[in-house]
Amino acid sequence: MTMLNFKQLVAASLLFLTAFGAHAERLKDIASIQGVRSNQLIGYGLVVGLSGTGDQTTQTPFTLQTFNNMLAQFGIKVPTGTTSAQLKNVAAVSIHADLPAFSKPGQTIDITVSSIGNSKSLRGGSLLMTPLKGIDGNVYAIAQGNLVVGGFDAEGKDGSKITVNVPSAGRIPGGATVERSVPSGFDQGNFLTLNLNRPDFTTAKNIVDKINELLGAGVASAVDGGSVRVTAPLDPNQRVDYLAVLENLEVDPGQAMAKVIINSRTGTIVIGQNVKVTPAAVTHGSLTVTITEDPIVSQPGPLSNGQTAVVPRSKVNAEQEAKPMFKFGPGTTLDEIVRAVNQVGAAPSDLMAILEALKQAGALQADLIVI
Repeated sequence: MTMLNFKQLVAASLLFLTAFGAHAERLKDIASIQGVRSNQLIGYGLVVGLSGTGDQTTQTPFTLQTFNNMLAQFGIKVPTGTTSAQLKNVAAVSIHADLPAFSKPGQTIDITVSSIGNSKSLRGGSLLMTPLKGIDGNVYAIAQGNLVVGGFDAEGKDGSKITVNVPSAGRIPGGATVERSVPSGFDQGNFLTLNLNRPDFTTAKNIVDKINELLGAGVASAVDGGSVRVTAPLDPNQRVDYLAVLENLEVDPGQAMAKVIINSRTGTIVIGQNVKVTPAAVTHGSLTVTITEDPIVSQPGPLSNGQTAVVPRSKVNAEQEAKPMFKFGPGTTLDEIVRAVNQVGAAPSDLMAILEALKQAGALQADLIVI
């Protein structure tokens, strides 16, 4: 493919996208390019300049050891007998960051700094120069800077204390400078692989059909339900133009599987779009039993030589909440389920019980997932 023909293809593709863009999702929103990814970095260092909220080195000896090692690198030898020194304004921290794809040496990335000792707060501290390493042990960035901490705490002499957010962690925007780039494999080979964010056979087929309709038969082929292989130019510049067209291509994604998600801890219930219920009748109510004790005093008759006694008297009352039975017809949709449940005033806990019972009865045509 010559440069002229490729540019003509890109121009024609953009016109095609403009003319036939439908109410669908862009390819860049539903898929990612294999090999183009971020990488995690981690480091260990010291935060200094704290206002008496640093680590208690008697309980975190690694903080003092790190501090002494740092001084030794500057030719300062700590006198013996000072192993129990209380630094108070120094804290040992871990640093982590994400190295974006295509990051080049000299660029900066954001970092997160978290206390790993017993420091009460990192507010007002400064991170000393710290190398950030990847999983392979190589240094990919150098971190340093003043922390931005969103939380704070205050404590009185009588033991009263107030804490807002988390003062033992903070961030440094642009706090690390990239020293080494990570090879991505973007410009290697004569094809690219698109990985779907949500594997789906229908979506994979629609992507293949849309790309082949735009660029010609055989350009794209499905590897499986989660990946699509696309031929691509060898020249990096042409490859960038090529992907600029593909990532803006609008594709109709396949509908997700019917699911009902229940969070038993928070009471949150999410019912998917394609959830249906086969014919079933449901009633749900509660029985409340109340027992009260109202003892009475029994007085003996005159000249009976009897004794005054306390006689127990119990009252038992049972109340059952009246809730009508509602019926689900064939192929009941999500709207009808919500409307029926709202009519009987079911609480989230009641709805959980109803959905679980429908699933056990085989009437709920969806996957019931409890998290």
